[in-house]
Formats: sequence, structure tokens, C-alpha cells
Amino acid sequence: MLVIDEAACEALVGREEAFDAVERVFAAMARGEARNFPVVREALGHADALYGFKSGFDRAGMVLGVKSGGYWPHNARRGLTNHQSTVFLFDPDTGRLEAVVAGNHLTAIRTAAASAVSIAHLARKDAKVLGMVGAGHQSAFQLRAAAEVRAFEKVVAWNPHPEMLPRLEKVAREIGLPFEALERETLCAEADVIITITSAFEPLLMAEWIRPGTHVACMGTDTKGKQELDPGILARARVFTDEVAQSVSIGEAQHAVAAGLLAEEDIVPLGAVINGDHPGRRNDREITVFDGTGVGLQDLAVAAVAARRAPERDMAREVALGEKR
Repeated sequence: MLVIDEAACEALVGREEAFDAVERVFAAMARGEARNFPVVREALGHADALYGFKSGFDRAGMVLGVKSGGYWPHNARRGLTNHQSTVFLFDPDTGRLEAVVAGNHLTAIRTAAASAVSIAHLARKDAKVLGMVGAGHQSAFQLRAAAEVRAFEKVVAWNPHPEMLPRLEKVAREIGLPFEALERETLCAEADVIITITSAFEPLLMAEWIRPGTHVACMGTDTKGKQELDPGILARARVFTDEVAQSVSIGEAQHAVAAGLLAEEDIVPLGAVINGDHPGRRNDREITVFDGTGVGLQDLAVAAVAARRAPERDMAREVALGEKR
């Protein structure tokens, strides 16, 4: 069994590897060659934490496993990342544990990869202004990944705690993009692509603010009750997702479906666009929304990249399981 720590994962899995892995697994899901198992996600009743399991099997890539972890909102006080997780990979032929992979970096980079894949396949080719709603730890990953799939000329941003925006501005300047802090309505008036990455439980963007032709990657809603968008936005838009079942139950679409503004059958798996089975964006005035709920297969896909590359670079520790026959 391999043990791969956070430092190794950061060295082994970059944005390009994560993008390719997530794009492949979305495509496999849409072909019916990979499936996620039901998510377990519960409030602990301790430390205000949410904890759970995401698992699945990718038959195309022969990857089987589970991610265990969750969200501890007070970790910043301890100098720790709020999201904590570990991925366990198993041999699909025998069920034996093959690798234990640190999941914090992988979760961040696969989430950013998912929104980047959506931008690559759904945003207008001439998109120039990137809007960021949220400035937490994950926002920097989102910004860097998005900047690699469109030739953005400017970043505009809003965060409920404005004092956090300078950190995101620093990232924008590092990649050569001008940065401006704006109020939400003004941000929507300027942005061609908007990424929302917050832990909100109420709509932050309203339907009347979104311009025709905008692509919105909604990446923060991954739990029942969470919400970042006015349901009216989804009613106006062509809606895509990583997995429809999660989109309507724990994703952003849960609210629009509950209000009768969106039908489950109208939500399109992004993998269908990747595979060429759906045209995606139909014209330059259509609003597109990607409901990125975060599926276990994303985690397994990037963890498998780390597990495959680690022995080649001597960046894994091998541990004997000591199995009795």
C-alpha cells in the first residue's frame, strides 16, 4: 500500500493534470462507464463541522475508492485549511487497499479543474472579464485554473468580507491580470464568466443582474440548503452539471427544481458536451450555468494520478498491510 502526503500531491498533480483527469471522468460518467455512489454528509454536532464520504467506481479508468472528510469552519484559527480529506484507493479486481492519498490539495485543485472544464466547454470564446464571487482559500485555485482556459483581460471580485480581497488581488496580479473590487450588481454587469465559490445559504446573485451570454460556474453549493444563485438565474439559463442526481438534491439546482422553475430532465451532464453528444452553448446570448456539486469520481481521478506518478518520482511511502490468509 502506498501512502502519499500533501507535499507529494502538490508536486505530482498540477492544474493541467487535474483538468485532464476531471474532463476524462466527466466524459466517462456521461457514457455510463463511471458512477458515483450515494453521498453520506452529516453535521457532527461538534466544532460546527460537516463530515462525510464520497465514493464511486470508474470502469473506464479502473479506479475504485472513497474520499473521507469534510468542512471544519474554524480551522483557520488553528492555521489549518477548513476542508480536510483523505482518499482511499482500492484494487477493483480484489478490493485490497492500494493507496492512502492526502486529499486537501487534491480537493482544491479538482474543484478548480471542474469549473475550468465548464468554462472551456461552455463560456463564450471571446470572454474577457472574469468575475469572482468569494475570496476564500479555494478562490485562488479557481482564478488560476480559469485563466488558463480563456484569455481574460481583467478580474472583478466581490466577497462578503472585503478584507479578504487583497489576497485574491495578489493572485490576479501574479498572473498578469488587472483586478478590481466591485459590488455584486456591477460585477455581473461587467463579467463574461462568473465563478461563485462561497459557503452561502442564500442567493448572492440575482436573476436580473446576469447579462445575456454570461457563463456562471456555481461551485460552492454542495449541501442541502446551501445556495449562491437566485433560482431565476437557472430558469433563464441552460443548466449543466457534474451529476444530475446531486445537482437536484444538494447542488444549486435544488432550489430551482423545488420552486418548479427547472425540470430535472432539463439539466445536462457536462460530460455529454465533452463527448459531443450535446451542443452545449447554442449562441453568444445564451446564459449557461454549471452546477458544480463536487462528485467523488473527481477526487478519485486526481488521486489516481498522484498514485500512478508517486512511485516513478520516489514520492510515496510503501506500507505492508500484513494481511492474514
